[in-house]
Amino acid sequence: MRIDSRETFERTLKFVNQFMPKMVDRIEHYPGERPIFDLYGVEDEIQRALKKEVPLKSGGYLIVDQTEAMTTVDVNTGGFLGTRNLEETVYRTNLEAAQAVARQLRVRNLGGIIIIDFIDMVDEEHKRQVLRQLEKSLSRDHAKTTVYDMSPLGLVEMTRKRTTESLERLLCEPCPTCIGRGSLKTAETVCYEIFREITRAVRQFDCEKLLVLAAPKVVSRIVDEESAAVAELEEFIRKTIRFQPEDQYSQEQYDVVLL
Repeated sequence: MRIDSRETFERTLKFVNQFMPKMVDRIEHYPGERPIFDLYGVEDEIQRALKKEVPLKSGGYLIVDQTEAMTTVDVNTGGFLGTRNLEETVYRTNLEAAQAVARQLRVRNLGGIIIIDFIDMVDEEHKRQVLRQLEKSLSRDHAKTTVYDMSPLGLVEMTRKRTTESLERLLCEPCPTCIGRGSLKTAETVCYEIFREITRAVRQFDCEKLLVLAAPKVVSRIVDEESAAVAELEEFIRKTIRFQPEDQYSQEQYDVVLL
């Protein structure tokens, strides 16, 4: 363990001396001027570990998706076409993916139920070899893992003992714009939500006209592509509607003001 803070180094050394004296010689102080994360490429590794897509050397890639219930890993061939046939391409990609999955579980500290969606293989021996490669790669993992047989669809269910929070949960927080969903409603969808909200508002409250505050992209969509719908709505409710773009609004945020 190399520590770049003198104060933290001394505190760590005191703790190790008291509780793990055999490990004292493994604690080092790093006095260099260059940031220690830069020296070992830790910052870059963290950035890669926070991305959903993990490239494989063959040209394929993994998609790692962590949810509350489980973590799923999807294996894709990408641009890797192989040299013999499709089955050979799939087999080689899955073999490489099995090694990469085991490493990603350690790097990201993913635990609980994990579902790996390997690319479908026809050859039963290939399936066994991929499963063996996964088990072999997982044998270096300090956390306890249990791997189950591959299903007919190429899915492998496994568990990994959860020790602490995953890297993503430690370093990140849910997006305030999408509330952790990972996606936003389109401007078109928000437009129609606004139209429905206007209809509800004029039924409940009396007003002379309405002002809609929304994100610039949404207002632009309404003015340019939904102008006919706005004219029809104004005729239906017998009131004038004005739209005002607000730069600070997120794409899903809007307010209907009765004037």
